[in-house]
Amino acid sequence: MKLKEIWDWISSIVFAALLALVLGVFVFQPFKVEGHSMDPTLHDQQRIYVSKLSHTFSYLPDYGDIVVIDSRVNRERTIRDDLMNHPLIHLMLGNQKEDFMYVKRVIGKPGDVLEFKNHQVYRNGKPLDEPYIKETAQYDGLEKVVVPNNHIFVMGDNRNNSRDSRDIGFIPLDHVIGTKLEWPF
Repeated sequence: MKLKEIWDWISSIVFAALLALVLGVFVFQPFKVEGHSMDPTLHDQQRIYVSKLSHTFSYLPDYGDIVVIDSRVNRERTIRDDLMNHPLIHLMLGNQKEDFMYVKRVIGKPGDVLEFKNHQVYRNGKPLDEPYIKETAQYDGLEKVVVPNNHIFVMGDNRNNSRDSRDIGFIPLDHVIGTKLEWPF
């Protein structure tokens, strides 16, 4: 009787771990904001939940969505990357710092023409209304850019203190890990 009871416990724990792994890789996942690039909207060390359905089904996030991206844009992403970024795997392998995961806001989609002038962002010739940015942004040395197919352009809300598409380039769609969930659903 005891052996059956032990087996029931072990199988329940294994099932729960596998379910958590599948949900975290394909449906939703918690992330922690690192740094101040999204101030005042999000704060350093704030926890957010991200829907990974856009990543799983390869669809474009909307303008203004807050997304988690893999900033290593010059390399291919694989399912191994998705597994290795899961909190359960981090727990089993030891807590490794994910300094390549950035939380940013979607500013441009494929085909958009973005211009940076007079301390403002223009998308397809129209100035963006961005009440969420922290302060007047300095866009020194930026020119007009066109977002290529299968990529997006992202920026932090704290424009003067953000490493984003202005530095790392356009973000391939498969590097968009997910979109911040808004509470309540």
